[in-house]
Amino acid sequence: MAGKLTAQGAGILLVTANVGSLFEDPENLQKMWLREFCQTVQTHRPLFVALHCQEVGGKNYEASMTHVDSFIKELLSSDAMKDFNRARVYLDKNYKSQEQFTALGCCYFIHESLKNIQQFDFKAKKFRKVVGKEVCSDALPSTATLEKEKFPQDYFPECKWSRKGFIRTRWALADCAFDLVNIHLFHDASNLVAWEKSPSVYSGTRQKALGFTVSRDQRSYSFTHTFRFERLPYFIFGDFNFRLDSKQVIESLCSTASMQTVRSTDTNEVDKLIFRESDNDHKVVLQLEKKLFNYINQDVFRENNGTQLLEFDRELSVFKERLHELDISFPPSYPYSEDSSQGKQYMNTRCPAWCDRILMSASAKDLLVKPENEEKSITYDNIGPSVCMGDHKPVYLYFRLNTGAGKPHANKHKCCVLQ
Repeated sequence: MAGKLTAQGAGILLVTANVGSLFEDPENLQKMWLREFCQTVQTHRPLFVALHCQEVGGKNYEASMTHVDSFIKELLSSDAMKDFNRARVYLDKNYKSQEQFTALGCCYFIHESLKNIQQFDFKAKKFRKVVGKEVCSDALPSTATLEKEKFPQDYFPECKWSRKGFIRTRWALADCAFDLVNIHLFHDASNLVAWEKSPSVYSGTRQKALGFTVSRDQRSYSFTHTFRFERLPYFIFGDFNFRLDSKQVIESLCSTASMQTVRSTDTNEVDKLIFRESDNDHKVVLQLEKKLFNYINQDVFRENNGTQLLEFDRELSVFKERLHELDISFPPSYPYSEDSSQGKQYMNTRCPAWCDRILMSASAKDLLVKPENEEKSITYDNIGPSVCMGDHKPVYLYFRLNTGAGKPHANKHKCCVLQ
């Protein structure tokens, strides 16, 4: 039985999951994924669950989007979710609208014992009571209870088009209100380009897009020309695609190796870099290509959960005054093997990195009840550490809501004010 809403606050579970792999192999991966997700819910017994998904429908979404509905149906009907009598599910499945398609999915589940929760209606400019279960996918741009935006194409000119963007919803629970933002940022298109300079050109692209998202939230941006919404605590969680500083981490991993450059005979462009030990029969330590990162010893990314490499995880430092994160104590969340029998193996396509994160504003951090006697009252970890969850391990944050820390809302909540 889930914990009651007490002075200590309701149990909140935030989960981010890039689910692209699940729709390539729904028979195996989807079942394992759902089992592990449900186990996490049953372990922590939250009253409110927010699941942010990226790459809904998979990489080959035109062929795989049909599997999405059955995935959501399985999730809603699972034993772990049976006591969650209210739900809001938003799925961006309209890939035919390339100007707007983000492939994001936002699923929110509310336990039957949680009575005082409301969701903000951006058109009516007020909170509304959440009743029943709703799944929305056909008309997200006109849905009143969310804001969806795709990043401008010129943010990522290397791609003809991308699915990167964000979705924001706003909630009021007990006596505090907060925003939840699902985000998917740009990836590293080439390991060779990422290696060229420190920090890489790709980190700059992500910084620009994240800054765009955060600054909009922080300046209480206009939703219409006549109204703007009050700034609230916010949690932003998704696939940030944050990478280790490639140049720095490779120089560290290959500090005693010599580098050989292999160029294309046609264009004279660099095709691959081969790092060899100076002695030891010139053993290859690392082979680097556009989509290959073949390092000799994957254990370095697993020993002590890979946390000795966190010194190269620097992309968030630009936002250290605005965005906060709990200490990471789990291995890099990407890129895991998509072989359903390989739960801990990384693919040799990219340098493993903590792509999937849960960040928060300073005011949102105040909403986390600080642990006293209660064991594991705050947990920041991954899901399914030993089983295949696709190429990304989901990451979750469980905490109890400090219901006295947020802005009072009730009937007197001033969530929108005239400019």
